[in-house]
Amino acid sequence: MTWPLTGRGPLVLCYHATSASWEHLLSVPPENLLRQLRALVRWYRPIAAGEVLSADPRALHVTFDDAYRSVATVIPSLRTLGVPVTVFVCSNYAAGGMPLDVPELALEAATRPSELATMEWDELRALAEDGVEIASHTASHAHLTRLGDTELRFELTESRDRIENELQRECRFLAYPYGEEDKRVRTAARKAGYTAAFALQGGSSQADPFAIPRLGIWRQDYLLRIVAKLAFAR
Repeated sequence: MTWPLTGRGPLVLCYHATSASWEHLLSVPPENLLRQLRALVRWYRPIAAGEVLSADPRALHVTFDDAYRSVATVIPSLRTLGVPVTVFVCSNYAAGGMPLDVPELALEAATRPSELATMEWDELRALAEDGVEIASHTASHAHLTRLGDTELRFELTESRDRIENELQRECRFLAYPYGEEDKRVRTAARKAGYTAAFALQGGSSQADPFAIPRLGIWRQDYLLRIVAKLAFAR
């Protein structure tokens, strides 16, 4: 069997939460996630975030948006598989590990706050010390394309500066909330000092380091469905 490729660049997966009990689009059960990656590492070579810009189509990187606390439960298993991970954190939420109560998730945050709880700085420091790349998902998970220039600059620079100050490590990467980006946002991300930025599949281009495409993986995406999505993405 030959797995489909994803174009010129490596395969970058975008997960969010990982919970068996939270039946939401964003939440992939841990056993499903690990089953997917055990299969994928047979055909793709796991790489770190810093290698994504130069890797071939047989390479694989795994990212988690929002820094949900549930993600920490699968990272040891991913480390055993030899799969490097990047966790994208919203700096405003990490101060107290608050639930990600953005408007789109406000009801979920009110009724199931533990499922939307995010990692606190101490948890993120521990992950960083274990080799996990901690990167920016902006300050507040805003819709960046809707912001004015001043607000946009704040979302990008505040989060990067806070992560670097808290972790005492360089914050090199950004993931756009909701996958939303355009030329103005990409330019602002570059000016804010990031090395590269991750988008989602669609208008993004592997040729632009500030629009690296990722394949979103959701709760309903079982292995065969992922194979189909990879074929379509190519």
